[in-house]
Amino acid sequence: MNRRQFFLAASAASALRFEVAGAGANVKKVGVQFFSVPKLLEQDFGKTLAFLAGLGYSEVEFYGPYPFTAPESTAEWNKVTPQLGFSGSGFFGLTAQKARSLLNEHSLTAPSMHTDLLTLRSGMGPLSDAAHVLGATYVTLPAIPEKYRKTLDDYKRLADDFNSIGEQAKGHGVKFAYHNHGYGLTPMQGQVPLKLILQGTDPRLVFFEMDIYWTTAGGADPVAMLKEYAPRYKMLHMKDMKEHKRFRGDGGDPGQWMELFPYMTSVGDGVLDIKAIVAQAHVSGVEHFFVEQDMVGSPDVALKRSADYLLKL
Repeated sequence: MNRRQFFLAASAASALRFEVAGAGANVKKVGVQFFSVPKLLEQDFGKTLAFLAGLGYSEVEFYGPYPFTAPESTAEWNKVTPQLGFSGSGFFGLTAQKARSLLNEHSLTAPSMHTDLLTLRSGMGPLSDAAHVLGATYVTLPAIPEKYRKTLDDYKRLADDFNSIGEQAKGHGVKFAYHNHGYGLTPMQGQVPLKLILQGTDPRLVFFEMDIYWTTAGGADPVAMLKEYAPRYKMLHMKDMKEHKRFRGDGGDPGQWMELFPYMTSVGDGVLDIKAIVAQAHVSGVEHFFVEQDMVGSPDVALKRSADYLLKL
């Protein structure tokens, strides 16, 4: 049995254990990705936590860069912040210990931290230290830099890289996860790049976070992906789509993502089959549901609608 066959067999065996569990179960805990409210967090971290808890959220997901982030990645972040209109990230000027204290104060937990590829490769020590302080299980890559995903060979190399990162993470007492954007779903030479990563990584070391919006925009079916690759997906990013939209290309650049921002809407207000996605997610072993409505306007209304919908499923 070669390595790929082993990984597929291990995934299939694990998936069988989830077939009888939790179909149609309610979402008991709803989380929110901090990138939904970055300006509020930058203004007052503690007050924003109280606000999110008041909307019904009990989990949060951080995004980088952090004080320990690789300098090259922080420099890239600093290039884009003038366009974003904010610069706050990580612990928003606080220590990890203070951030954890404020989370505790508002009965919030932080299961996941988004971070960059360079920090995952070379800074697992300080990253995992921060994760342990926060109580986070997953250290999550939100996107693959474009230069590393141009060819099928690039994606094969990434699978090997992810296995190495996953091994490091395990050794430091955390778990590595990859969050998909819309790229990697358009076939290259008859193969789907994201599936190469799923099939080429060890299910004991590499976990996944599906963004249901970008998965749909890339032309894939979230329910089918959850079913085929149970139980690889441990987290979902939840947002809805006003009408069915696809990328004009392969979804490989921020310009294509931004074109679809106007079609994002609160969970339950769009055309995605949220009930079917959540039901399959429970069967497939998903552990966390994070609402992510990127830099959403009127978060008091939009984020509350998403939380209310998911909690009433």
